[in-house]
Amino acid sequence: MSDYFNETHQQARLSARRFVTTHVLPHIDDWEEAGGFPRDLYRQAGADGLLGIGFPEALGGSGEHDVFLKIAVSEELMRSTSGGLVSSLGSLDIALPPVVKWARPELREQVVPDVLRGDKIAALAITEPGGGSDVANLTTRAVNKGDHYVVNGSKTFITSGHRADHYTVAVRTGGPGHAGISLLLVDRGMPGFSTGNKLRKMGWWASDTAELFFDDCRVPVDRLIGAENTGFAAIMSNFLRERLMLTVMAYMTAEIALEASLEYARSREAFGRPINGFQVTRHKLVDMATQVDVAREYTYRCAALMEAGKNPIKQVAMAKNFATDICEKVTREAVQIHGGAGYMRESVVERLYRDGKILSIGGGTTEIMKELIGKQMGL
Repeated sequence: MSDYFNETHQQARLSARRFVTTHVLPHIDDWEEAGGFPRDLYRQAGADGLLGIGFPEALGGSGEHDVFLKIAVSEELMRSTSGGLVSSLGSLDIALPPVVKWARPELREQVVPDVLRGDKIAALAITEPGGGSDVANLTTRAVNKGDHYVVNGSKTFITSGHRADHYTVAVRTGGPGHAGISLLLVDRGMPGFSTGNKLRKMGWWASDTAELFFDDCRVPVDRLIGAENTGFAAIMSNFLRERLMLTVMAYMTAEIALEASLEYARSREAFGRPINGFQVTRHKLVDMATQVDVAREYTYRCAALMEAGKNPIKQVAMAKNFATDICEKVTREAVQIHGGAGYMRESVVERLYRDGKILSIGGGTTEIMKELIGKQMGL
């Protein structure tokens, strides 16, 4: 790990570890069952400097362009054993970058510092009921009325959607296709905007996920992020880092499942000896460890390319597909090694098995990633 992480990264890792150990692990099982965690946890994460990584210091962040700092903290946050909690705490990482890069300075200064402190929550709203990965054909319409836009449509599967204060919303302001998309910053409480009930999910139970509704919602024109009809490029520029972070979540989910399986296999006895004494179990564990290591190391290589200023679209897509695939395989084997205990709700591998599935869907499905890789290969 010394090839990638310096002393600053390690100090940040320790800070994130203390946050998880002190403020999360004692409560995470209850929060999972309750389907959410206290809003104060955002403030604690902000106070510990965990929300501002990758954002400008002038806005309250740690500074930009340090991919491995973000990875170090993300790996430790995943030690919470709850992908849902990590995704909700991290919804600002996909909501705020377009605001930081393209919103008016007054809007940036009004919104970003509060979110980085954890006083406010930000969410990204792109996915619609009629289409997931097909971003270029979204249908939520925003009509410019001079001093405001009138927005009509809906969004779904929005992380932090139920309780966010600010929403970076993709809307159609122009004609069909990617050239007609813009981004608006919508605030909770704007006339015509409402949220639905929390959505019940297979996994990520601690994550707040909701539908959003726009019924003649009036959004001031100064809430436009960037120029009109340039939103698609802003959305695409966000995807590379989002996919890298989903890849980190995938190999960490698998790694925690592997560690739990190693511990269980040493202590669980069958036919008078620990089950790691059986070759079939040892070989499973070896295969799991090999897959996790390869996924992690290739992800680090992709991060190094990004850190060097490259744009490794193909490599990150490959890393995401590989890591999410091994995540599903390793968590499945972890449940199998645990036997009946692995099927019980109090078992961490049961949660990891459920949580892992969404990672091959979010940020672009496995199938979309393959199409993207194919285009990068000239196919």
